Amino acid sequence: MRTPYGLEIIESCMGCKASQHGFFCRLSTTVLRSVDVVSHHNVMPAGAVLFVEGQTPRGIFILCSGNVKLSTTSKDGKVLILKQAEAGEVLGLSAVISGTNYEMTAETAVPCQLNFISRQDFMNLLQRESEVGMHAALWLSREFQGAYRDIHDLVLARSSSGKLARLLLSCAPREAPHKEELHLRSAMTHEEMAQRIGSSRETVTRLLSDLKKKRLIRLEGATLVIRDRTGLEALAV
Repeated sequence: MRTPYGLEIIESCMGCKASQHGFFCRLSTTVLRSVDVVSHHNVMPAGAVLFVEGQTPRGIFILCSGNVKLSTTSKDGKVLILKQAEAGEVLGLSAVISGTNYEMTAETAVPCQLNFISRQDFMNLLQRESEVGMHAALWLSREFQGAYRDIHDLVLARSSSGKLARLLLSCAPREAPHKEELHLRSAMTHEEMAQRIGSSRETVTRLLSDLKKKRLIRLEGATLVIRDRTGLEALAV
């Protein structure tokens, strides 16, 4: 059965066909059955806000399919996109475990299938099921390492062009042969790119124009194609 958004409805974790290696929900059958009891499966349209920075944590969201934009906002209203979460990731985990407010805002970038577990139910799972605790610890460690890499790239990149080059490379499929052209997995607007690298939309537009002139990238409609991966990597150093 499909929804109006064209997504396959996932009504039970036990019968889910979307889960793959590396997904937070790759649990043993016994534990997955316990998770299923407290799960609430939802389908959300693009632009739906799951939680807001500073909000008291209600629970975690396991992203079954789609993409979710995670962002933070400064006091003067400037938005910085921290990352774009993909299928298999868990959102709000650190806030739920620590009992502190959500550190960021989560908004669906496309129609998404999500699994919500309330904070109380998840904390009960942690106490009863050591496997859930191990998965949570591994995921928090992965989040910390990812945040460290992002801070390193954002702060230590020598120029805005280097930051943009790193961003474009991070969106490209990693398994593609090095000499092949790379079609980006997700199309971002110039404003979203600016929010990812801490710059302005006008600067991103100018930088993309420069990259096209250098024949490092090209545009095919709404798709951005990396023509020269080696050249872009050199710029990102």
